[in-house]
Amino acid sequence: MTAREEELIARELLAQQELIDVYLKEKRWAEVAALVRFARRDVPASLASTDPALYRTLREQLTRFFLNGGAVFSLARLEQLAG
Repeated sequence: MTAREEELIARELLAQQELIDVYLKEKRWAEVAALVRFARRDVPASLASTDPALYRTLREQLTRFFLNGGAVFSLARLEQLAG
């Protein structure tokens, strides 16, 4: 999976966080790992000046992700499961 594909998957899952449970149930470990990687990298600060609306949206989505327990995911374990 390319970096761009990972970003698109992560942004989709952040926008529709109810899909995270579906992906986990379907054992789509690589996609969930992409989300966790994206979330841990955080939103680039440079985006705040180039696209403030997108920056604000992503920050809100990441905050909701972490408030809903996103910090408990083990990236190493997800990557191991993804193979």
